[in-house]
Amino acid sequence: MPIRRYLILVLMATLALAATAARAAPPSVEIIAMAHPPVQAALQPLRTWLAAQGTKLTLQEIDSASAEGAARMSAAGLTGHIPILILIDGQYRFPRKDGSAVAFVNFPNLPASPPGVRGNWLSSDVEAVLVERMKP
Repeated sequence: MPIRRYLILVLMATLALAATAARAAPPSVEIIAMAHPPVQAALQPLRTWLAAQGTKLTLQEIDSASAEGAARMSAAGLTGHIPILILIDGQYRFPRKDGSAVAFVNFPNLPASPPGVRGNWLSSDVEAVLVERMKP
C-alpha cells in the first residue's frame, strides 16, 4: 500500500508541474494575412501592440497566399477569400467578458474596413485575450 500511495503522489506532482509549465508558456500568435496594402494597414495597430509585448508572446506572420498560409487556414476549418486570420494558441474564436463571441477573421470591425469582409473584432479584442493569457 505505501508504494501505491507513493506512486500516486509522484503522478500528482508530475501532473501539477506539467500544468504549471503549460500555463507558463507564452501565448502563440499567428497572423495569416494577405500582403495587400489595405490588409497591412488594418493590422498595423495590432502589430505595434504585439511588438511592444516582447517575449511575453511568440508571433508568427504567414502570407495567406502562400502554401503554408492556405494550409493553416484549412487546418482552422476556413476556406475562401479571407484577408486576415489571427490564431491565438491555434484558435480564432473566443468569448468576450460580456458573454458575446468574437472571431478573429477578416478585417477588424472599423468604418474604414470593407463591408463585405468586415469581421466582428477589434485590436482591443485580440489584446484582451492575450493579456489574460499572459498573466503570471
